[in-house]
Amino acid sequence: MTTRVKPWRGVMVATALPLGEDLSVDFDAYAEHCRWLVAGGCDGVVPNGSLGEYQTLTAEERAKVVETAVAALGGDRVMPGIAAYGAAEARRWAEQARDAGCGAVMLLPPNAYRADERIVVEHYREVAKAGVPVVAYNNPLDTKVDLTPALLARLHAEGLIVAVKEFTGDVRRAYEIAELAPELDLLVGSDDVLLELALAGAVGWVAGYPNALPESSVALYRAALAGDLATAIPLYRALHPLLRWDSKTVFVQAIKHSMDLAGRKGGPCRPPRLPLVPEEEALVRAATEKVLAEGLR
Repeated sequence: MTTRVKPWRGVMVATALPLGEDLSVDFDAYAEHCRWLVAGGCDGVVPNGSLGEYQTLTAEERAKVVETAVAALGGDRVMPGIAAYGAAEARRWAEQARDAGCGAVMLLPPNAYRADERIVVEHYREVAKAGVPVVAYNNPLDTKVDLTPALLARLHAEGLIVAVKEFTGDVRRAYEIAELAPELDLLVGSDDVLLELALAGAVGWVAGYPNALPESSVALYRAALAGDLATAIPLYRALHPLLRWDSKTVFVQAIKHSMDLAGRKGGPCRPPRLPLVPEEEALVRAATEKVLAEGLR
């Protein structure tokens, strides 16, 4: 297997975490899922993101998730989320990922504190000391901290980040980021703006729905990056009723439900997440069954 020079690029799946009925982590199923995603064309995985329910894991479970992914795929295909309340803890998770052999990590700003720019810069500065490439994750909807294009350019100029997972949904930002920090890699952060950000210059996708439909998702990504709109637009229209669930509060439950319907082990979620309400479940089921019936996998 060739070493990936920039291991944050390509389709990096924010992996859902298979749980048993007793809500214990099924590490064997997780390892198999990681291998299945790469066999389906994905470039790697992002364990311990929100889709991986990292907030509900013990420290031992969280570390083992990373080690399991690395053992399954090799470190250059694993980019763990290292979000934490404080910079010291986030740095420790970066060091754990580094020591496990990971090629990059993904970092939110402080996720329980309304940080200003000075605090954000210091947060990334501290974590960068671990010596592993850091991908910033901009999700102001959840963190209430906005990594604006100007702030991203500052972090990149200091050598603190190599890329950004952009989750605002505002595709206009792609052009401003490219102007202010032309060497900063842009990664698609929400599934339902994949085509727009790919056309705007994204070089990666931190993806949710490939957990259930890797092959068609990868085909969409490749066509979008190539500017092959004759292929991309019909595929995007077919998948979009599912892709938009990635931006909803119940995205973990929705994606796991689609996985179950597609023959994967999604399974339940840990509290505080509850199962989908019947109306949501029916919508996800109908959309998933439709694309499966159309032969998309």
